[in-house]
Amino acid sequence: MQSHFFAHLARLKLINRWPLMRNVRTENVSEHSLQVAMVAHALAAIKNRLFGGQLNPERIALMALYHDASEVLTGDLPTPVKYFNPQITHEYKAIEKIAQQKLIEMVPEALRDIFAPLIDEESHSEAETAIVKQADTLCAWLKCLEELSAGNNEFRLAKGRLEKTLAERRSDEMDYFMQVFVPSFHLSLDEISQDTPL
Repeated sequence: MQSHFFAHLARLKLINRWPLMRNVRTENVSEHSLQVAMVAHALAAIKNRLFGGQLNPERIALMALYHDASEVLTGDLPTPVKYFNPQITHEYKAIEKIAQQKLIEMVPEALRDIFAPLIDEESHSEAETAIVKQADTLCAWLKCLEELSAGNNEFRLAKGRLEKTLAERRSDEMDYFMQVFVPSFHLSLDEISQDTPL
């Protein structure tokens, strides 16, 4: 039996994020998902190693890798539209759930139990969901920093909105990540390369 699952996922690179905003550099869902997976993995590892967590960082990285997979069927709805009012948010969540199920159904039956828990958000624990959401918000905020540092003020209000969300989702592991890793995002390539010559 043929499966269109990975052919669909390969098209995530064709879906641009921030569709209503002028971007200095366009970001697609595929590259965003990779960054979210790396940051979520780090947050889970930090929580375990430094703050007494009992998470599985590898599982969380995979969950984060698939966290926007349904957008290959729905597209990326701009945040101001998605959260315009509670009814639109509710309906979009229902559409997202249907898209997740359609993706899962594309996976051959013999493999479905492996992929379903990664794609279906309802199977994620509260702690896992919190880490992925923290990573997702952090990565969106980092995108704002990059655009603003390139002189694109289009992202100024988005940065402020995301900072409020980060404050709501604040955790010890996020604080640690922001203190240790985020300052480098304000530096040039030459500055971050000084201490690590090849």
